[in-house]
Order: sequence, then structure tokens, then C-alpha cells
Amino acid sequence: MLNVFEVHEIDGEVEEAVPGLVRQLSQSAPAPTREQLEALVNHPAITFLAARVDDGPIIGILTLALFPVPTGLRAWIEDVVVDAAAQRQGAGAALTNAAIERARAAGARTVDLTSRPSREAANLLYQRLGFERRETNVYRYDLG
Repeated sequence: MLNVFEVHEIDGEVEEAVPGLVRQLSQSAPAPTREQLEALVNHPAITFLAARVDDGPIIGILTLALFPVPTGLRAWIEDVVVDAAAQRQGAGAALTNAAIERARAAGARTVDLTSRPSREAANLLYQRLGFERRETNVYRYDLG
């Protein structure tokens, strides 16, 4: 059975699983350190979710950011990744649905996310879950 849970502390299992998942998501992002993971789970705006099958290893993660702005409470999903060996078992949908429910419970009116066009399966999943593609421009300013 698929189990989605909130990560509140960084133990050996999380410290071991997350870097490998991050490498599958991004070739350019460095693996997070234990200190970075601890800062993540202790940040008041962040809900860090993980998924596993039964009592097995962590197979997926998702980060939900909830933050107030003058127009209301914003909810943003980032860094959704399911281990390549465990894909198509429903973990991505379960993680995303869990994030949506937490955003709804917190009072957010919408949930936003982005996904590269090359991630075809992820884009189809988000559409199947009810996300709608927006006509918008996403800009990035490189601080590095």
C-alpha cells in the first residue's frame, strides 16, 4: 500500500534517499546536505512530503511551499520526483494529491507548479489531476 507522509526530521533514511532522488530530477542541482534538509523541514513555510510502498524505502518526494502575499495565501509545489524504478505505481499522484489537500486545509485558493515540457508523463499526470496550463511567462534571474 502506498504511504505518503510528512517528513519532520532528517534521519538516516531521508538523508540517504533524497540526494538520489534529487539527482534524478536535476543533473545540475547539487545533492542537499543534511543541514540543508534540516533547514527545509524546519522552515515554517514548507511541508516536505515523502512516499513509500508499505514499509519499504522512500520512493518519492515533494515540497509544498505555503506563503502569504497581499492577494492571499499562495501554494506552490516544487521538486516532485519519484524514483525511476518505482514510477507508474501512483506515487506522483498520491504526493500531489496530499499536497493539494494540505494547501486546501491551510486556506490557499490555488496551487501552482511548473514542469518542463520534456517531462511528458509528469505533465500528463498534472493535467489528469486537474491542473490547467496557464498562459504565463516564467522568468528566472540567475544569482550565481
